[in-house]
Amino acid sequence: MWFRGKDIGIDLGTATVLVYVRGKGIVLNEPSVVAIERTTNRVLAIGEEARKMIGRTPGHITAVRPLREGVIADFDITEKMLKHFILKVCGINPLFKPRVVVCVPSSITSVEKRAVEDAATNAGAKECYLIEEPVAAALGAGIDIWKPYGSMVLDIGGGTTDVAVLSLGGVVISDSVRIGGDKFDEAMVRYVKKRYNLLIGERTAEEIKINVGTVFPTGRNASMDVRGRDLVSGLPASITLTSLECLEAFAEPTNNIVALVRSVLERCPPELAADIVDKGIIMTGGGSLLDGLDRLIAEITQVPCNVADDPVSCVAHGTGKALENLDVLRGAVNASHRDARRY
Repeated sequence: MWFRGKDIGIDLGTATVLVYVRGKGIVLNEPSVVAIERTTNRVLAIGEEARKMIGRTPGHITAVRPLREGVIADFDITEKMLKHFILKVCGINPLFKPRVVVCVPSSITSVEKRAVEDAATNAGAKECYLIEEPVAAALGAGIDIWKPYGSMVLDIGGGTTDVAVLSLGGVVISDSVRIGGDKFDEAMVRYVKKRYNLLIGERTAEEIKINVGTVFPTGRNASMDVRGRDLVSGLPASITLTSLECLEAFAEPTNNIVALVRSVLERCPPELAADIVDKGIIMTGGGSLLDGLDRLIAEITQVPCNVADDPVSCVAHGTGKALENLDVLRGAVNASHRDARRY
């Protein structure tokens, strides 16, 4: 008899891993960061504890993010991270291995899908199912994707941005670019380096994005003191960054995301396009919280754009709904039959 209480959904994000347990909700929300010892390749810390080490480790320790741009960059470390999180949630029970639904970007290749499946099963999953992030995001945002009208979801994660038009329980048209919150952080690092000859880290760039960042000309108007290393003198230095400067720094990744949305809208069947104009675009993912992004997309596309309630957790909640509707979602959820037979 299957112990359904341990069915779990995993939002395997570039920046954060969220785990949903059937019947309990989201029980884990930790950064997808692993600290390892270089000489022995031994794992020292995983999650929030490892994130605190980024940019602050001695030479023999490195804090790495095993997922880049929505896909696995380091298979072994990803497997160890997944095993840690699954054990943390389910405990050690050889009789009841969990059935797992994992979110993946819509543009993922078959090789990358197999890497995710193998990592999950090697980490202790009995069966592994893959679901595209826009489908999970739509389910988590409360959209009834089974009805015969179009819904458009824009999911902006740490490594990828996915756009999909859904109808009758499946994806009609979708597209994805490997641009997300990380690209905004990288753009800020480059901007500060070029304009002020100041080197800042990823964590500082993320704090700037959250506290004063905007992508809309009449968005927030704030400033923030930023500390880093002066590239001329080599000494610590401080500058003040404004929201207007963030607008300039974020121009490239913002334009790429807007171009992706326009591309999908241009290829959308006319009947579904009419539905989207009526209902608007639903934004999910942590990147959707960037100030002014919803207003910018709405202004350029002339389509209403709304940020979902609790956008960061939408995909994780969507995996939970997928667990409860696996039979209905066969077209959107891909089962790894090879792994299901293994046990």
